Amino acid sequence: MPDARILIVDDHRDTRYALESALAPLGHRLCCVAGGDEALKEVLRGRVGLVLLDVCMPDVSGLDVVRYLRRLEQTQHIPVVLLTGFGLDPALTSEAFALGVADLLPKPVDPGSLRTKVRYLYDAHQRRLALEREVRGLRALVEAGAAPGPGPDGTRAALPAPPRPDARVPAVPAVPAQRDPARRDAERHGTEQCDTA
Repeated sequence: MPDARILIVDDHRDTRYALESALAPLGHRLCCVAGGDEALKEVLRGRVGLVLLDVCMPDVSGLDVVRYLRRLEQTQHIPVVLLTGFGLDPALTSEAFALGVADLLPKPVDPGSLRTKVRYLYDAHQRRLALEREVRGLRALVEAGAAPGPGPDGTRAALPAPPRPDARVPAVPAVPAQRDPARRDAERHGTEQCDTA
């Protein structure tokens, strides 16, 4: 998901501005919305790599947004960082992590700490998506019966048949150990070889 956006969701304009200013040095595309309904629309449009989400909003709560995101296959793995202005209540913390949020932070948020968390979560999610794309591509090649690389004539070579479970594995012949000539001569004359470096 190249150029995936970071979505900032908070019903207070000053908070959105502060979060946007804190994350601007990361160089990612940022998108700010004021409520849960707008957040869901943005995420469903695609290309969102991380969501910073206020817990308490007037239309749809942050927890309800997370519940919805986790139900859909295309959004269930997007990292979500919840922000709360009411302290880290144990019941809220428990529910948030049970829903699979990446982190829960009290407001006001320390900008440096926020950048570090967001950078790590965003990059980890992008690596995961890249790996999933690679696996899908390799799976498609295997299902099509083609090897991952082109053959000598430029076409894809057929994959070799997998070994039968009852097939015997040929024994690998033992290779005589190669001895260092200097060590061999030293052993023959009863002297010890030393490193001269």
